[in-house]
Amino acid sequence: MKFGFMLPSRGPLSRPENLSVIAKRGEELGYGFMMFPDHIVMPRDVSSKYPYSQSGVFPGTDTGETMEQLTTLAFLAGQTNSIRLVTSVMVVPHRSPVATAKSLATLDILSQGRLTVGVGTGWLEEEFQALETKPFAERGAVTDEYIQVFKELWTSDSPQFEGQYCRFSNIDFQPKPVQKPHPPIWVGGEGPRAIRRAARFGDGWQPLGNNSRYPTATAEELAVGLQRLDPELERVGRPAGSLEVTSRMLGYDLRKNGGTSSSGRSAFAGTADEIASDIRRFQDLGVANLVPSFHGVAQLADSRDAMLKDLEDFANEVMPKI
Repeated sequence: MKFGFMLPSRGPLSRPENLSVIAKRGEELGYGFMMFPDHIVMPRDVSSKYPYSQSGVFPGTDTGETMEQLTTLAFLAGQTNSIRLVTSVMVVPHRSPVATAKSLATLDILSQGRLTVGVGTGWLEEEFQALETKPFAERGAVTDEYIQVFKELWTSDSPQFEGQYCRFSNIDFQPKPVQKPHPPIWVGGEGPRAIRRAARFGDGWQPLGNNSRYPTATAEELAVGLQRLDPELERVGRPAGSLEVTSRMLGYDLRKNGGTSSSGRSAFAGTADEIASDIRRFQDLGVANLVPSFHGVAQLADSRDAMLKDLEDFANEVMPKI
């Protein structure tokens, strides 16, 4: 099993000097990948409901800050050597598909084959309006088509495409990504359409966990999600269990002093042994990658100490027990 972490996209920790230190330290500690989220603008008036909180309010609307995803990962590619770079997730309809395919291919080349492309459809309609994208209501169909555009451009010597939202022919698209046939695509989302998208187009599935309608935060909930995924894989002629699954460790809280009894505690909260036991339940489901929810990102700490401490404590206390 591999472990990764989410990088901060706003607040003091998103400054270049802090991002660089966090990324380098994560690589030194043996983390397999680091993830960066995707927003381009933050509308001031939001009526769209955020699907990953009980209140329906997105926490990023408080400051309006957001660093651009692909630019940030390109910067960190030059700061690191081996750790993988994951878009988590890239809101596919936000950007022109041909230009995006070029940016991603370039990032894979510059990082020497370390890119993983996490993809999603997005939820914030007001942001779509500001970016003048294809219609928000069609974002699922747009995402499906753009993923196919990416693959065509990345793999074909004479790429051509005739779709509802994108058309091209008689072009060269060089150089190709380093990874063959293309950088891995991890499909985000937990609902039926996301499950179908993962089965049709994905190399991996990346549920967030705290979707209010389709939760996957616990091992039992994730097992239900996998039971919905496998029939979709078989329906398109792919073996059940063939996707690389990445899950979040929501509620992570390592308690080094005193700990708690297992009775009544939340998953991923407790001693290193208790958290390792929780992780093994996900491992038994076939989960390949886990991402602890470190406090430095969640609380927008004004110091990188909290983030670095979480990185170090998990690597030193929990990872050796898996």
